[in-house]
Amino acid sequence: MGRENRPRNAHKLRSHRWFGGDSMRGFSHRQRLQQTGYRREDFLGRPVIAIVNTWSDISTCHVHLRDRARSVREAVLRAGGYPIELPAMSLGEVMVKPTTMYYRNLLAMECEELLRSHPVDGAVLLGGCDKTTPGLLMGAISVDMPVIFVPAGATLSGYFKGEKIGTGTHTRKYWDALQVGGISRKDWIELEASMTRSFGTCNTMGTASTMAFIAETLGFTLPGAATIPAVDSAHPRMAASAGERIVAMVSSNVTPRSFLTEKSFENAIMVDMALGGSTNAVIHTIAIAGRAGVAVTLDRFDFWSEKIPPIANLMPSGKYLMEDFYHAGGSLALFSRLQEHLYLDQKGISGKTLGELIAAAEIYDDDVIRALDNPVSDRQTLAVVVGNIAPDGAVIKPSAASAHLMRHRGPALVFENHAEMSAKIDDPELDVDENTVLVLKNSGPIGGPGMPEWGGLPIPRKLLQKGIRDMVRISDARMSGTHFGTCVLHVAPESAIGGPFALIETGDEITLDVTARKLHLHVSNSELEKRRGKRKVEIKKPPRGYGVLFSEHVTQANAGCDFDFLMGEDVLPEPEIF
Repeated sequence: MGRENRPRNAHKLRSHRWFGGDSMRGFSHRQRLQQTGYRREDFLGRPVIAIVNTWSDISTCHVHLRDRARSVREAVLRAGGYPIELPAMSLGEVMVKPTTMYYRNLLAMECEELLRSHPVDGAVLLGGCDKTTPGLLMGAISVDMPVIFVPAGATLSGYFKGEKIGTGTHTRKYWDALQVGGISRKDWIELEASMTRSFGTCNTMGTASTMAFIAETLGFTLPGAATIPAVDSAHPRMAASAGERIVAMVSSNVTPRSFLTEKSFENAIMVDMALGGSTNAVIHTIAIAGRAGVAVTLDRFDFWSEKIPPIANLMPSGKYLMEDFYHAGGSLALFSRLQEHLYLDQKGISGKTLGELIAAAEIYDDDVIRALDNPVSDRQTLAVVVGNIAPDGAVIKPSAASAHLMRHRGPALVFENHAEMSAKIDDPELDVDENTVLVLKNSGPIGGPGMPEWGGLPIPRKLLQKGIRDMVRISDARMSGTHFGTCVLHVAPESAIGGPFALIETGDEITLDVTARKLHLHVSNSELEKRRGKRKVEIKKPPRGYGVLFSEHVTQANAGCDFDFLMGEDVLPEPEIF
């Protein structure tokens, strides 16, 4: 890059504090980069772009991000920037224990501190598996420098014996079938090797795809990026375009807080409802908004769920997969279906309004991306229920639940923790029938710890053998966005910190009334007070490490499970020591 093509305001670049000037410190910084083989002119005066990469060998959603980082790097160089790759914690679902949610805030802190502590002017964030998207966005918002998010993209559609199958969604279905002889052990082993056909995130409308859509709706991605399959040739091209765009964004100082507004988050919630999105998106969206200084509460999700039906015909609420959605028109097509509701004046990293972006959008399959008057389900994407055991709310996904259980009263069968449930759930002597309400305690942010995805409690084997495939289940846990069932989740406050959910006993009658938004325990207040007096609340705290920080500072589900000291719109000052 010739000197005549360099930014005229190079001295205003944040990285200039490190690399500019004639001081000994400037000399040291420049000398260190030249130590790696780069020339002085390769980086001096150029926008320095961080590529924050959550790649790892064991994060199967992200194994291709090493290649995507190369696409970004080459494009940044072409655009006149200087790229540096910064590895960040890779939170791959399934493999990470106790749960990736436990580490979402750690990734957010790492992203924030990586960007603040290094000589970078902007960043391209590479992620996609469930918690990496909100973690990266939360950290980037708190730094408030120009950033673009590159979603990892979904895996290809799965097939088994001629049936289209979804990652996660069919795992539970086939597992239940295996328990009662519906499929053979040979089938099960064959399914294991054929369910997921490529790298990439879950191919259903699980948490990964939901959060990719929300990131795009908020304005963090290039137009259409949320739905490009991981293996499609359009994906590395999108990554390259992000590399070029971020250099321009540095020049014009397009930062997250320059485009994030209350309307942006209202748009995101509307899109979530139209998608039949993951219940996890509620927690993550609240947390992301909190970093931008925007107050998003549970009632906004409930408000829009009444107005926006699920129109994305995707598993687990529908029958198609993300690859089908991409070919049906993708994210811009869905936005065009919602244009009568969306705030079309909102902008993002592209510099164009949402209205401008969808002006040429086309829909190629009306069954995959449906019209508002032809929804996938007559039941809503989300409902927020409250009551004497969930005074701060709980959520349920009616579109992936059973219609006959939307109003139900039954006796509770209580499991005090996940270990107890696992040990007893398939006991043939278990006192349970299809009317029973399964209750799992101590599975929230503190109780899990980390609020694991235990909310889709298994159906007892004795009921599977009778043909029962769903029943009411209540917990302070989360549930995978790929799963289905009549599961009440995110009960707040959680049982582990002394919430009234802890007071339920086996045999108590519980009513779930989704239409009335009620979750009620039929036990008198006086009896509940007696029970409370007999219980001793001991906050679960590990002896050392990150877990201590987590247990002392994590908020409850209705507040986004962020750390209390990270919430808010304050931006820390630039490093002083040079």
